[in-house]
Amino acid sequence: MRLAVCNELFGRVSLDEAARVASRWGFHGIELAPFTIFADFSPSAIRRGILEARTALRAAGLRFAGFHWLLAKPDGLHVTTPDRALRKKSWDHLRRLIDAAAELGGGNLILGSPKQRGAAPGQSPAEAVAILSEELASIAPFAAERRSPLLLEALSTDQTDVVNRLSEVEAIVEKAGHPGVGGMLDFHNCADETSPYATLVDRYIGMIRHVHLNDRRGNHPLPGDHAYLPAFSRLHGLGYDGWVSLEIFSIPENPDEVLAQTAAYIEDIERHVRRGEPVMDEPVAAGRGPGG
Repeated sequence: MRLAVCNELFGRVSLDEAARVASRWGFHGIELAPFTIFADFSPSAIRRGILEARTALRAAGLRFAGFHWLLAKPDGLHVTTPDRALRKKSWDHLRRLIDAAAELGGGNLILGSPKQRGAAPGQSPAEAVAILSEELASIAPFAAERRSPLLLEALSTDQTDVVNRLSEVEAIVEKAGHPGVGGMLDFHNCADETSPYATLVDRYIGMIRHVHLNDRRGNHPLPGDHAYLPAFSRLHGLGYDGWVSLEIFSIPENPDEVLAQTAAYIEDIERHVRRGEPVMDEPVAAGRGPGG
């Protein structure tokens, strides 16, 4: 597995040190939250952030795995609003992030951002979905050209009223019909699904191009927890070769320990997958929490 970690897990730890810790435990890449490295998102700040990230990753022998929390900053962005000026500003922001991702070697942009895509006042969810579909189809060629596709994330209904199920992601991806737009799987955030994880993998493998690893409470899974083993067995069997990126929803006191336990978890999962040991699947019962 190509194993990555989301950098905001490290809190105030420098990106240099975060990269060293990730490398020490056998991780292959880092997924970045743009607001942690691009300050006010001015052109000069973005250039500095790209240089900082490129230097830290290169020194640790890691790759750029992509961006998430795309719209957390600057404040006030909204990608499905009927306000055309604000909508253009928001999608222009995404275009800048696509360019930045390309400068880092290309990587996935995970479009979660529940508040910034939810239906605006006076707007129905269906209207918001229609705008989201149209804008994603429009930006897809640019994202593909820059080798940095936008991957839409299904988020539970307690987070947003726009795109809650993988079937809804699939409909938008198919409507775009372009490699610049795809989907992804976040074990924690697909809480509205009722099928087992392995069934979801079977059903949607054609659009799953990134995986966020976390448990039902939004924490890192521990060695011996085999709830996701059937899903990983199916991912392996179906030839998934994308990133598996650890995303948790808190800043741990000891990131080094979290990464050590996650590395041990993945090693245990891979050992069982290689052996082809039969396991019982479990229904989806993901926790609730923020989606980036």
